[in-house]
Parts: sequence; C-alpha cells; structure tokens
Amino acid sequence: MLPRIKSPESRKMITLEVVATHRTSPAFQTVTLGGPQLQDFKPMGYDQIVRLFFPRPGQTGLRMPTRSSEAWMAELLLMPKSRRPWVRNFTIRRARPERHEVDIEFALHAGSPASSWACGARPGDPAGIFDMGLTYLPPAHAEWQLLAGDESAVPAILAILEDAPRDLVAEVFLEVPETADIRDAAAPAGVRVHWLPRDEPGRLPGSLALETIRRATLPGERFYTWVAGESRLATGLRRHLTGERGVPRSDVAFFGFWRQGRSSPG
Repeated sequence: MLPRIKSPESRKMITLEVVATHRTSPAFQTVTLGGPQLQDFKPMGYDQIVRLFFPRPGQTGLRMPTRSSEAWMAELLLMPKSRRPWVRNFTIRRARPERHEVDIEFALHAGSPASSWACGARPGDPAGIFDMGLTYLPPAHAEWQLLAGDESAVPAILAILEDAPRDLVAEVFLEVPETADIRDAAAPAGVRVHWLPRDEPGRLPGSLALETIRRATLPGERFYTWVAGESRLATGLRRHLTGERGVPRSDVAFFGFWRQGRSSPG
C-alpha cells in the first residue's frame, strides 16, 4: 500500500544557500537555508517533506534539475556523477517566510553523505529544495494519536507537535541515541512525550521504541498512528498494532526512512 500524501498546490526547484548552522545536540545538526527563491515555497507545516539537493565532495557548485515535475528524477540520473548532486528527503523543521529562511534538522549518522555535508556546511554554500508535501494526515474519527520514531523522525514529530491544534491528545515516543539528545518539546497539554535514550552504541535504532510501545498500556478509543524511522520500527509497529491490537490498517501511517547497513540510492 502506497503512503498517503498531500501534495503542494504548486512547486518549483528552489536554489538556496546556507545561512547558518548549529549543533542542536550531540546527534543533531540544524542547517538554516535562505534566499529570495523561497518566495516560491509555501509552508504547509507539520511534517512537510522536501527533497534536499547538496553538492558531492569535490564539486565546486550545485547543479539542480530544471524540471519541476516528477521528470526531475530522470534528469538527475542522466547527469554524470561528476556533476550530479546528492539528494535526500528531509522535513522542514521550521519556516520563516518573512525572512526567506527554512531550518532543516539532521540526525547525524557516521558515514552518511547528508550528515557529512551538514556538519561541514558553511554560510554561502549552495543547496536546493523541491517540495513534496505532507504525510501526516490524521482522520477526523481519531480520538487520540500515537506518534513514534527514532532519531531520523524526531525533527518531523517535533514539527508536528508545534503545529498541532491545542486540543490534541497524543502519546509520543521519541527514541534518541543518548540522554544528552533529550530536549524540551513544545506540545499541547494533552500530549505526553516519552523520550527513549538508547545510551547503547551497539543497539539497533528503533528497537527501544518498538519494545516500549509493545509493552505500553494504550487508551482504548480509536486512534491514528504516525510512525517513521528505521524500517524495522515502522513495519514492526504497524504489524503489532494491526495484528495484536486490532487497529485498522487505514489508521496507521508508517514510513521506513532508512535501513541499518544500507545506503540510500543516488
């Protein structure tokens, strides 16, 4: 089953540059991108996803695709690797349209091209985005929500909570690499945020969140689940909810952002 997505009304390839960077916590880096082309970007809030384009090591500039349609992927793959940029999916952590700025927060993984770029990015470095829309689409019948993710989904879930209606009721499980990655989460009063630091370098990301939710006592009313992160967390939680708790499949949105030991194509 393909994930549901709310696409933007219109979108363009947008070229930007790095404005600032800062280390959010030991396992997270925030990069602020800006530029006048953001006038063509419409913030949708929640887990708004963009394709992020950034140069490979040794490239002196950024060559973006020119097509603002799904044909951009074919155009990208036809580029020689010497000029082809890296492209990865990320959430807009915050948008400041009045300043033509957006923040993207990176969960840092050793050896990841995106992590290496984020940690080495400096003001003036080129980058680009292409809007993909939203996957957080709770149905009207849900009386409460279950939000869960490992570190790769923390930026999206925190953005969802910041944009949530004040009457949201939710149980939120956020797994992070270590205790030092825990931070204050802006959330409505009816939301309980459970931070789950692994504090074990060899433990598979997502496994602690999955084990914790399997043991958790959850409210009995019908609810909506949004889970993302390492693929075994996303598929494992969906399997648990639908198979052991009787949750309708249509009420579970699950996204395997990555898989341990496998690099993304591109």
